[in-house]
Amino acid sequence: MYFVKEESNQTLEEKKSKFIAHLCPYKDFEKVMLRLRQEHPKARHFVYAYRFLNEYEQVVENCSDDGEPKGTSGKPSLNVLAGNELINSAVIIIRYFGGIKLGTGGLVRAYSDAVNLVINNSELMKYEKLEKLILQCNYNLLSKVEYILNNLNISIINKEFTTDVILTLELTAEQASVLKVELPREVVIL
Repeated sequence: MYFVKEESNQTLEEKKSKFIAHLCPYKDFEKVMLRLRQEHPKARHFVYAYRFLNEYEQVVENCSDDGEPKGTSGKPSLNVLAGNELINSAVIIIRYFGGIKLGTGGLVRAYSDAVNLVINNSELMKYEKLEKLILQCNYNLLSKVEYILNNLNISIINKEFTTDVILTLELTAEQASVLKVELPREVVIL
């Protein structure tokens, strides 16, 4: 499974109609949709599809044809996301009608091609399940611990400074097993 870290877009022209596909992380979907509606007030359709993992690791999917004939735009776009094993990602396709009707098959093809185009021109990241780990260490060990975390490419999502330093980390199971070997003995895993 894969996901996108940042927004990207591509434009496809089909018989004078313009299809502008925007691929973004799912967490930014609402914000991107609002921005695109403001940037493109004359666009006829804002078709979307998204897939994300919920807290139970289940894939949740949704799509909208936004006024296009039923099943000609949202579902094909969702199928392309699923076919590329994308999760935690959303695509919004803005359509400017060019005056020539494409028919149902033409619409399915155009929307699918637009989504494939933006996916093929985006940087996809491999999805790995992240877990949280909490470490406690003395202040004098903090720079050494941060150096180890940096070398292992582990994210610190919170630092709490009390009598000791408490670090909340986000990492893969593989990173966790390597980290446990690398850490000084004085560091406590909570």
